[in-house]
Amino acid sequence: MSAAADRSPQAERRDEGLRFYQTGTFAVGGRLLAEHQRTVQSQPRRPSSLTKGHRACQGCGEALGARYALDAALRAAGGRLIAANATGCLEVFSSPYPESSWQLPWIHSLFANAPAVASGIAAALRAKGREDVRVVGQGGDGGTVDIGLACLSGMFERHDDVLYICYDNQAYMNTGVQRSAATPPGARTATTEPLGGHPGNDFGQGKSAPLIALAHEIPYVATATVAELHDLEAKVARAMEIRGPRYLHLLVPCPLGWGSEPSETILIARLAKESGLFPVFEAIDGAIHAVAKIRRQVPVREYLRRQRRYAHLFADGGREDVIDRLQAAADRNIVRFGLLEGSAPLAGDLLGAPAPGELDDLSGAQAP
Repeated sequence: MSAAADRSPQAERRDEGLRFYQTGTFAVGGRLLAEHQRTVQSQPRRPSSLTKGHRACQGCGEALGARYALDAALRAAGGRLIAANATGCLEVFSSPYPESSWQLPWIHSLFANAPAVASGIAAALRAKGREDVRVVGQGGDGGTVDIGLACLSGMFERHDDVLYICYDNQAYMNTGVQRSAATPPGARTATTEPLGGHPGNDFGQGKSAPLIALAHEIPYVATATVAELHDLEAKVARAMEIRGPRYLHLLVPCPLGWGSEPSETILIARLAKESGLFPVFEAIDGAIHAVAKIRRQVPVREYLRRQRRYAHLFADGGREDVIDRLQAAADRNIVRFGLLEGSAPLAGDLLGAPAPGELDDLSGAQAP
């Protein structure tokens, strides 16, 4: 990517010397920001996609992520936006019949077909010549990475004009915290008990939806967390400037399913990124465009200890072997994506095999 490539608002703020620890929507690190630098949420006439009255749990990362993402999309679309929402936590807590907290045209689809419904809406708008109205599809990891994956892949390969957002809380939270294909290794759920020689979810299971999207070589793929909301807004805005299929994978910690403190949702999302377990990047047309560097690298155990779904790894003498494998997976991500300052993603294709010797020291690691 050339130096003349379009720059995101995040990159512009970084060039101006701003640090991204936040004290509010108007300020960063105690400094009052110029109006063009402020988050959408600070604007007096901001869009409002998800309003009061919903029934999300205290500290819900999904509610926060959905509000920021959809508000940014609404603003970019000039208020002309339609959302298709899969069954799941986000749908259940926001629209208990006969009420709704949504303040935009919003359609509840089945668990597995939100991408297909969004594609149908986009096709209908195209048939009517309505290029001014944009479409967002959204769902959790269960409805996206598991039972909705075929519809999502079809949306990608048909080149449908839809931005799809996956709110990843790493399990089927709405139905009782069952394992999904996005549940990380070692994590306990209602269906992955911490028993036997392989506690929690097994290594080698699951799949990476962002890399699957990348393999489709669609116009835009990105990952983000609720710990960096300016970054999330900037990525949504960039995605809305593009036509065709776009995919955003957003990490949204769930205090109920993860066994974490509601007050630590943002901290835990930040530790996922700073440990290397959750790489944050942007890709355009199948090629990595930008990577969010780790600012202060932390060991994975600092992330794991704050969640009761990993408590069995530290009890009764602990399971250092599992923790070591998770650390190796994080180290592999750091090398693979070039997450440290001064490093770059592995040469060639992220989806292909690494060059000989590039991962010799991590040859036994498996990515979560």
